[in-house]
Amino acid sequence: MSKIKIMETCLRDGHQSLMATRLTTNEMLPIIEKLDNVGYHSLEMWGGATFDAAIRYLNEDPWERLREIKARVKNTKLQMLLRGQNLLGYRNYPDDIVERFIKKSIQNGIDIIRIFDALNDTRNLKTACEATKKYGGHAQLAISYTISPVHTVEYYKNLALEMQEMGADSIAIKDMSGILLPEFAYTLVKELKSILRVPLEIHTHATAGLASMTYLRAIEAGADIIDTAISPLSGGTSQPATESIVRSLEGTERETGFDLNLLREIAEYFKPIRAKYLKEGTLNPQALMTEPSIVEYQLPGGMLSNLLAQLKLQKAEDKYEDVLKEIPRVRADLGYPPLVTPLSQMVGTQAVFNVLTGQRYKLIPNEIKNYVRGLYGKSPVPITEEMKKIIIGNEEVFLGRPADKLEPEYDTMVEESREFARTEEDVLTYALFPQVAKEFLMKKYEND
Repeated sequence: MSKIKIMETCLRDGHQSLMATRLTTNEMLPIIEKLDNVGYHSLEMWGGATFDAAIRYLNEDPWERLREIKARVKNTKLQMLLRGQNLLGYRNYPDDIVERFIKKSIQNGIDIIRIFDALNDTRNLKTACEATKKYGGHAQLAISYTISPVHTVEYYKNLALEMQEMGADSIAIKDMSGILLPEFAYTLVKELKSILRVPLEIHTHATAGLASMTYLRAIEAGADIIDTAISPLSGGTSQPATESIVRSLEGTERETGFDLNLLREIAEYFKPIRAKYLKEGTLNPQALMTEPSIVEYQLPGGMLSNLLAQLKLQKAEDKYEDVLKEIPRVRADLGYPPLVTPLSQMVGTQAVFNVLTGQRYKLIPNEIKNYVRGLYGKSPVPITEEMKKIIIGNEEVFLGRPADKLEPEYDTMVEESREFARTEEDVLTYALFPQVAKEFLMKKYEND
């Protein structure tokens, strides 16, 4: 077996998971050259919530961040996370927007795009996968990992084969909640490696305290790549620490060959930055706690803090445990969707409503109705007729690919943003987040 490859997440998932994606470009740039010299397989530094957070909270242009980092990286691939047809937003975008966004991402410096769909509905990955390959990027299709009566080894093998057939250049198991157990990881990786021709990457979170053990077993089973975060941005709801994994593999046939002194310098750089965010409260100590019961509830780390905030607003913090218990019930009612954006938020909100009103499904958010109408894609298990009736009455359920209902939108976006968008990138930023982008771009160009 060859050396294990490592994707470093500190510039994306590390700070997204621990401190609400608040790392600024200026905090990243001084350390890029050192990160580039470690020998990482890739640096994850874009996508996920970084785009939204940059324009919404940091008054930064995410495209500029990408170009600035690209200019400093000579040896390492740059990687991003993309929510399939949702891109980086929270709704399905038409195919023309998806294709143009991916084209521009690759032109500005992205090498690898990890594409996932919250329902593992491969129809929602198709356009993004094809566009990535068309413009010369590496299309990594990701399985949203979850535990349920239907999510068996066979289910995941069939899904992985389907993704490979679609043209995936590699496949990732994306365990967004940190619930992939070490022994199941070993079995799953062994089985997947026996049928796949493309590399297999494993992504998990340290939330439940299992992640390092899971990685070691996945590596033994033949995983090709794992995702870690440099120590100051690791642990809790983030990934295991890069240095710890590197050390634990020394003397084995899969050791990384990374220079621990260089990793120490990178960690030292991030320590004061982490201390600053801890002091100002952006890094919530709760995010660093180990939460073993997450395996029962299957919530991604960010969703726990979200739930607490929602209940606090309603002055109903005492209902926290009740909501946690209600979440698996709602999930079963809805056909066992994996709890990842946007479904984690939707299921969580429905559970909160069910508990606070004291009557299940008395209040139903529109997003849940649209999900049951088939507008997000196909649920892993069909939703019962009885449940459909409660949520949407006798309405028809749409069985096609959700994006087929959408008209091309790019030309409309060009028209709408004519007064404040200067570039194609600006237009795409506006297409994804119209309200926030308009304000951001007007401010950006006001002195020109």
